[in-house]
Amino acid sequence: MSMVVEGALLMCDMGLTPAPFSPDPHMVSAGGLPAGNIMDFAPMENIPTFGMCKSPTNPEVASATTAALGVLTPMPCVPATMAPWTPGSSSVMIDDMPALTSSCMCMCMWAGTITVSFPGQEIVEVTA
Repeated sequence: MSMVVEGALLMCDMGLTPAPFSPDPHMVSAGGLPAGNIMDFAPMENIPTFGMCKSPTNPEVASATTAALGVLTPMPCVPATMAPWTPGSSSVMIDDMPALTSSCMCMCMWAGTITVSFPGQEIVEVTA
């Protein structure tokens, strides 16, 4: 698996479009780009919008769906991540936290699973 860097593409199974990852400044790079760790999960800061959200547990989607007489009505995505990425690398640490790898996942409060669809580089490989 590869280390995840700035510009990596993320996808949420409840979102409609991919989104670029933006790590906090850690002074560590992989493939010439800033690398992330598992604590880079801040909504709209590290994990931007996925366009529209189709999760029925999202209050905005639920309300719009009710107004549309039960027809699922996606609404603008505002990620609601509450916990770090998992599992992270067991062998590479960035600022005392496991490095973010292409196999990591992050959960959105609205039942979305966020994954890495492209790590942003394929030069630096790490173990889970």
